[in-house]
Amino acid sequence: MTAFGFVLLSMMGWMNETTPLRSRIISRSEWGARDPVLVEKFIGPSAFVIVHHSYTPEACYTTDDCKKAMRSMQDFHQLERGWNDIGYSFAIGGDGNIYVGRGFNVVGAHAPKYNDKSVGICLIGDWRNELPTDKMLQATRDLIAFGLSQGYIHRQYQLLGHRQVRPTECPGDRLYNEITKWPHFSPIPNNNNNNNNNKEYKN
Repeated sequence: MTAFGFVLLSMMGWMNETTPLRSRIISRSEWGARDPVLVEKFIGPSAFVIVHHSYTPEACYTTDDCKKAMRSMQDFHQLERGWNDIGYSFAIGGDGNIYVGRGFNVVGAHAPKYNDKSVGICLIGDWRNELPTDKMLQATRDLIAFGLSQGYIHRQYQLLGHRQVRPTECPGDRLYNEITKWPHFSPIPNNNNNNNNNKEYKN
């Protein structure tokens, strides 16, 4: 089986489960994803949920534009950075849809030393000075709730902004300030296994 086939079967498994999601899930095939070079799984549940913004591409508000943004991010990550796939587990579009990236329990390329124990969620756009729309924020919360309900995310998970695990503005001041008010936000990350994975520039 190809790496892409493995990812597709994994995605279809959880997408077909009964979920509390109100947002539509856009599969990899729907947004036109390129096959991953390699798929590395990890044993869940994920101890961390890490929130990002894309900065570029800019915010998208139609499904067609969000699909283009997903392809743009995958092109940048795979073709320019040489990673196996788009770096994030999921992305949230301004259309309120959830876009499948690497998915649950797949090693990502979004947060140093956390890639094999986290779900990386990117809210497409630049959220330094503006806040994502309510439906984007709700889709993010719904995705986390789904991950909890299905055992993909640990019940005692820590919610972090990307800036807490490496020097960066990400996920932007406005979005970061927003998630500090959400359940499970951790002001000080507690990663007791820092040396387990640091493949952010290889995946």
